[in-house]
Amino acid sequence: QVALLNLNGGLGTTMGLTGPKSLLELREGLTFLDLLALRVQHHRKTFGGRLPLILMNSFNTTRETTRALRRHSHLGDQGFPLELLQSRVPKVQVRDLAPVRWPQNPQLEWCPPGHGDIYLSLHCSGMLHSLIRQGFRYLFVSNVDNVGAVLEMKIPAWMHDQGIPFLMEVADRTEVDRKGGHLARLHDGRLVLREVAMCPDDEFDDFQDIQRHRYFNTNNLWVDLPRLEEVLTRCDGLLDLSLIVNRKRVVPADPDSPEVFQLETAMGAAISIFAGAQALRVPRTRFAPVKTLEDLLAVRSDAYELTHDHRIHLDPGRQVPPRIRLDPEVYRTVEDLQRHMPWGPPGLRACSSLSIHGEVIFGQDVICQGDVEILASSPWRIPDGATLSGSVRKP
Repeated sequence: QVALLNLNGGLGTTMGLTGPKSLLELREGLTFLDLLALRVQHHRKTFGGRLPLILMNSFNTTRETTRALRRHSHLGDQGFPLELLQSRVPKVQVRDLAPVRWPQNPQLEWCPPGHGDIYLSLHCSGMLHSLIRQGFRYLFVSNVDNVGAVLEMKIPAWMHDQGIPFLMEVADRTEVDRKGGHLARLHDGRLVLREVAMCPDDEFDDFQDIQRHRYFNTNNLWVDLPRLEEVLTRCDGLLDLSLIVNRKRVVPADPDSPEVFQLETAMGAAISIFAGAQALRVPRTRFAPVKTLEDLLAVRSDAYELTHDHRIHLDPGRQVPPRIRLDPEVYRTVEDLQRHMPWGPPGLRACSSLSIHGEVIFGQDVICQGDVEILASSPWRIPDGATLSGSVRKP
């Protein structure tokens, strides 16, 4: 009775990529998309269910993702399209609030409307009705780059027992989450998701107080499909989600191009719409997004392991991932990472933290232990088989 929907609308621009982030290689030649497809295949074989997989693509990712899915033809035999195509909306000029015109590249006149568009897209495409008609009750939604967001069947079973229509997985906020969105409760008892873009300046200190607002949204959501259909029918398919206004340039890399507003909504904001919606506190292991080169290095290293059922999780001997800081002047793209680590990442299984300053190239079978800081004022190649610990400087 469960279907999977993965958000696949993003490009890996922060890592220097120009295509869908889901096509970035993670482990053993496998991409985010490959691992997702293999997990679904494994689940179907093991438990015998259909388990539909739906990818919500944007106009930026649909073509390349569709091409990549040809390697996984087994996924198409599920009774549903693999793709749910997200809407696109015009960028709005700051100076007059009119849709921007950019004849040099008309594609830049548009932007995705945020993942809050999922509900309208499910409704208008007919996919929501189709899922319900074929007997599916719950939808598990997560980001494709969150390697911790794996299917856990105990959650929908608990939702069914408790009659919960909408469930948000939340985790404890830490210092690194201070600027991220948090969960709060309104005076009438309803839960609400508050993002930093929605916070008035005079409340910013309270917003960042992780003792006052203890939980953040992992963006792993579970939705009761018939209840969603009821709510969408009442509001003609358009949920009243809080608007997020992002101020950017029409050409992101050109600071002289016109300023625009990009208007978005967040899917987690729907928690305040469903009567009886709940939050479920989950371990941090269910929130392991690969957003930065540091995240990518950790996941590619032996601090994580790839299991027989195609999950990536921390080595059993670790409680938390290694803390990694890469020199931003040296490591800007995935290609930079691979050029400086031609044999793959150093061993990080026993590494608490790794900080790299300067131009450092790692030899084969290098191992880092404990807290490691590498300082190189000029290019330096770490020799094959070296074991590093503490502060290490170029000789």
